Parts: sequence; C-alpha cells; structure tokens
Amino acid sequence: MRKLCVLALLLLPGLALAQQPQDFSKVEIKVTKVAGNVYMLEGAGGNIAASVGDDGIVIVDTEYAPLADKIQAALKNIGATDKPVRFVIDTHYHGDHTNGNAAFAAAGATIIAHDNLRKRLEDGSSIGNGSGGAIHAQQPAQPKAALPLITYDDRITLHVNGDDIRVMHFPGAHTDGDSVIFFSKNGVVHMGDEFVRYGFPFIDVNGGGSVQGMIAACDKAIAEFPPDVKIIPGHGALATIDDLRAYAQMLKDTTAAVQKALAEHKTLAQMKEEKVLAPWQKYSGSFVNTDAFIETIYNSLTGPASASMGRN
Repeated sequence: MRKLCVLALLLLPGLALAQQPQDFSKVEIKVTKVAGNVYMLEGAGGNIAASVGDDGIVIVDTEYAPLADKIQAALKNIGATDKPVRFVIDTHYHGDHTNGNAAFAAAGATIIAHDNLRKRLEDGSSIGNGSGGAIHAQQPAQPKAALPLITYDDRITLHVNGDDIRVMHFPGAHTDGDSVIFFSKNGVVHMGDEFVRYGFPFIDVNGGGSVQGMIAACDKAIAEFPPDVKIIPGHGALATIDDLRAYAQMLKDTTAAVQKALAEHKTLAQMKEEKVLAPWQKYSGSFVNTDAFIETIYNSLTGPASASMGRN
C-alpha cells in the first residue's frame, strides 16, 4: 500500500515527496502530429493536445510547471510559429495535468475548465481511490494564477484555428470535473484520464469519480464520436475507437466480477484473497495493481457510507 501511495504522489505534482523530487531537467518533450493542425505533446505527466494556427495556440493540459519553457519551445517549433498560447483547457484537476497552469497564465493564456475543477483547485482536495484505499494523497489549494478564468457547466465551444473545439463535461468519471475535448473538424478527441493506456486506471473516488461514471463516459464517447476519430488518452500512446471499446469492456467485465462477489456477500478482503480480478491480471501495474482496482470498484459500488465495511 505504501508503494502505491508514493507513486500516486509522484504522479500528482505539488504532492511529490520532498525527499524524492522529480528531475525535470532530463525530460524531453516529444511532439506527434495527430491530424490537421492538432498535435500531441508527451513529457512528464498527462498528454497535451495542441491546436496550432493563425488564431494562436490552444493546448489541453499543462503537465508540470518546471516543463513550461520546454513545452513553449516545442510549440514554437511546430510550423515555426510565433503565435502565443491563447487558451489552456484543463481535463481535470490533478497536478500532473494542471501544475503548469500558472506559468501559462503568466505568459498570457486564458484557462478554461469545468466549474468543479476550479473549486477543487481553489479549495484543495483529498485524492484517492476511496475510503481506506491504497492510493491517496492531499492536493493543496492552488494559487489564484493557476485557476481557470472561464468555467462552464455542461459544454462550451471554442471557434479557433478553423476548428470547432467542443469542451464537454462527462460527469462523475475520473473525477467530478472532467472535460473531454473534441477537435471536431480535425477528428481528434482528448479523453483526459477517463481513458489511459497504462493498465487499470486510477479513479479518484474521493474526487467524485466512479467506475460507473468511467464506463458511461467511454460508452458516450464511442457513441458520440466518429468511428475513425483519433484519440489522445490522458496517458499513453495515440489510440482508436477500437482501443477505447476494449478498455470499456475491461471496465464492464471487472465491475461485473466485483458486483457478483458483492451479491455473494463477499467482503473486500475476501475478494482480494480470492483474486476475483485474476482474469485481468495483465492490466495490473505498479501504480494501480489488481488489489487497488478491486478497492476502487468496491468503493464505487458501495458508496462512502459502506465503503469501509469488510476490511478485516
């Protein structure tokens, strides 16, 4: 459990343990053209999407503050543009996606996000996969400069660089303030951490997320976006609708396995002991292993009032 907690802290900057700082000087920013004038940037933390054109640059997520200059340099190398970053869209409040907000705001960008994301950045939040879960951390309140200046409730559209960039709230999935961003004329969608490719996903149950919401988000994306859409996940390589469909099926199957154990009145400890998610062991990782994902599903299904039951 302690290992999982430390890894969670390292993935959520601003929470990183002082004795284990991340060396950002060695991080290189990799740029991949996705389609048209939309690019994906990979460094440390969550993937960044960028729309580059005559109207300026729009980016989705900001990774870590110490990488802001490197990210800016990589953006300027795309088409040798001298256009500034005009807008930043945050997919969710976790630091590995928002820690660079203040740096981009200081350079003139306007930050856009869901209402709930601003509240969590402003007030601070307890991050975790549920009551008593192995993955947990405290994200402190962020400075005013890091907060979104524009927030929305359900959806908002930016008409920039010849594209209609649709920002949509997919509620109660990875967190309660998730945004999915669809670059509609380029056929590209950034899913944030509602879709990741490192194995079992981290679902911030403490932050209003749930496995049920994750499944609903994936199903909505599969139904709403074109079958040839190119998908930028929160973490990992570019993906397709088929990749998302397989991921959603994994979420449904693992949830059904835990639901069946609950119906048989199994405790959380028994589920772990009986390895109810053994058929999906290939998704187990160093961050979210099988036991941690059993906890996540269990806490999602039972809710905060009963999430601590059966832990003996």
